[in-house]
Amino acid sequence: MQTTAFNIAAIREQFPTLHQKVHGQPLVYFDNGATSQKPLAVIERINHYYRKENANIHRGVHYLSQLATDAYEEARKKITRYINAAHAYEVIFTKGTTDGINLVAQSYGRAFLKAGDEILISAMEHHANIVPWQMLCEQIGTVLKVIPMSDKGELDMEAFHALLTEKTKFVSVVHISNTLGTINPIEEIIEAAHARNVPVLIDGAQTVPHQRVDVQAMDADFFVFSGHKMFGPTGVGILYGKEEYLNAMPPYQGGGDMIKTVSFEKTVYNDLPHKFEAGTPHIAGGIGLGAAVDFLLGLDWEGVHAHETDLLSYATSRMKETFPQLRIFGEAENKASVLSFLLGDIHPYDAGTIADRLGIALRTGHHCTQPIMTRFAIPGTMRASFAFYNTREEIDRMVKALERVVGMF
Repeated sequence: MQTTAFNIAAIREQFPTLHQKVHGQPLVYFDNGATSQKPLAVIERINHYYRKENANIHRGVHYLSQLATDAYEEARKKITRYINAAHAYEVIFTKGTTDGINLVAQSYGRAFLKAGDEILISAMEHHANIVPWQMLCEQIGTVLKVIPMSDKGELDMEAFHALLTEKTKFVSVVHISNTLGTINPIEEIIEAAHARNVPVLIDGAQTVPHQRVDVQAMDADFFVFSGHKMFGPTGVGILYGKEEYLNAMPPYQGGGDMIKTVSFEKTVYNDLPHKFEAGTPHIAGGIGLGAAVDFLLGLDWEGVHAHETDLLSYATSRMKETFPQLRIFGEAENKASVLSFLLGDIHPYDAGTIADRLGIALRTGHHCTQPIMTRFAIPGTMRASFAFYNTREEIDRMVKALERVVGMF
C-alpha cells in the first residue's frame, strides 16, 4: 500500500528489532551499511513459506512445489519491475553482491578477457570488488588499474578518463561507497566506457537501500546488490545483466537446474536465468526479497530521501560542533547517509565497544575497504550508517555516548 506521507513512527513500528534493549539501554542501530533490519512483512513471509509452502522448486509437479515455484518466480518478477530490467530472465538470483561479482569475473572475465587486457576499478572499492578481479589477473594475466580519489573521497574523473584506453576491456565500480558515503558519477563512467565499447559492472549494494534504481536508464551492463542491505534476508542477492552478455557467458557453476540435458558425453545448458542458478537456491530468501520489494514500493521515496538527507546533515553538524578533535572521512559533495570518523587518537575499537555498552550499534574497523584506510594512513574508523527508520533523537544519543567515550580517554 502506498504511503501518502513519510511517517517515521509508523515505519519504525514495522521493525521489531529496533524495539529492544541491549545492555539495559534502548537500542540505537547505526550499522545499516553492514546489514539492515527486517520489517514484519518480510519476517512473516519467510515464516509462511516454511510453514505452508516448503518444497523444492522448478522440479516437482506436486502442489507444494508448484506453490513454492510460483512464489519464487513471482519474486523475480517483482525485482525485475523494481529495478526496471527489460526482462525477468536478466535477473539472476545469487548469494549476494560478492557472489554476483565473482560470477561475472569468472564467467565473463575468463571467457572474454585475455592477458594484457586492463580492468578498471576505483580506489574506494569494497574488497568484494577488488579480490575477484585480482584472482582473475592471477589466472589469465589481465591487469588491474585503479582510479584514484581526492582527500574529500571523490573520484579523480580526469584520471579516470586518462586511464580509460584501448587496453581497457572492463570497468567495475561502486555506486555508493560503504565507507565514505560518496555517490560516484556512474552515468559519466558508463557513457565514457561505452564510447569505447567497454562493458561496465556497478556495485549497487549501498544503492538499493537509499534510492530507486532504473538499470535501463543507468545503462549498466551488470548491476549487483544484496537482499540483506535492502531490508530483505541474508544469503540472497541479484545479478542483473543485459541479455546479450548473459547469453554469451558460460555457466559459472554446474549442477541441477542449470541444465537441459546431461549425458556422459555432453551437457546442454539451460536458458536464462537458470543457466546461472545451479542447485537448490535460497528459496525462502528469494521469496523474502520479493516481500522486501513490496515493502519498499510502499514507501514515500521523496520522504525517504528528505529524511535521510536530514539525518546525515544533522549528524555531521552535531558531531562537528561537539568534538573539536573530530576527523570525518568522506566529505564528497554528493553523499549518502554514511558518517565515518575518528575522535582524536581514540582507537575506533575502544570507542565502539564503549558505545555498544550504552546501546549504540556502530561499525568499527576497515569496513572491508583496507585500501581506503591505507590511503588515509589510518587503522580504521567508526562508522554510523543511517536508514529511513533512524531518527534525530538517536543521533543525539550517539553524540551523548561518544561524549562519555571522550571523557573516559
